[in-house]
Amino acid sequence: MNRITSQLATQLSLVSLDSRRRTEPPALVLVAHGSRDPRTLRTVHTLVERVRELRPGLPVRLGHIELNEPLLPDTLASLGTGEAVLVPLLLSRGYHAKRDIPEMADACAARTRVATPLGPHPLLVEALHGRLVEAGWRTTMDEATRRASAVVLAAAGSRDPDSAVDTGRTAHLLSERLGVPVVPAYASAATPTVETAVRALAARGRHRVAVASYFTAPGLFATQSAQKAPWIASAPLGTHPAMARLVLHRYDQSLASTAATEPALASA
Repeated sequence: MNRITSQLATQLSLVSLDSRRRTEPPALVLVAHGSRDPRTLRTVHTLVERVRELRPGLPVRLGHIELNEPLLPDTLASLGTGEAVLVPLLLSRGYHAKRDIPEMADACAARTRVATPLGPHPLLVEALHGRLVEAGWRTTMDEATRRASAVVLAAAGSRDPDSAVDTGRTAHLLSERLGVPVVPAYASAATPTVETAVRALAARGRHRVAVASYFTAPGLFATQSAQKAPWIASAPLGTHPAMARLVLHRYDQSLASTAATEPALASA
């Protein structure tokens, strides 16, 4: 059903508001941060392929903010004056989403719009839940086990307060899904740290603590956070099926938002 819905969305995107058929929908440019860890690049490439599988006929490109090729400015330059929607492979708002990516988009000749970062969103919670279950989280537990259980949502961290708001929202949604406390914690640039959060939960009698990896791909921060887990630690989110669906949702959402403003702009 998800594949059928996604393919229908592509077909609808090929029809303009005045019923004329477009030659091609705007490209989806997945914007990754970049990493020196080769596992990160492999994960991102796999995610790109899964997006393509879900939406045949949609041009899907990849661009990195730094460290890996192709860099985002080079990807955008290859589009010439075409249209593109940039979907940040970021889990919250922050400097990259607010400054770096929009500035790179403004500097190119292509007609671009920048989608909302991936989080917070229920599909991320679906991916987090799935990864925890893969790591050994029980979907059913007795009341005594539930009272002893908790999760630390381990994120990269940012000095931007909006990033903490977004991560906190995801923690709240995951807590509702699991029925146990979920505490956001950070690998850098923000507090509390994962280790501090684990200790605080233990002081509240929560000794069965899992670390949920709130990272898009394997890397140093994900590894360090997992090592702090007193019980289980889940894998990063990158190739979970919900991630590809979320990327396409943000793409469609951006196009729908732009289409909704076009009549008003035309009549102004």
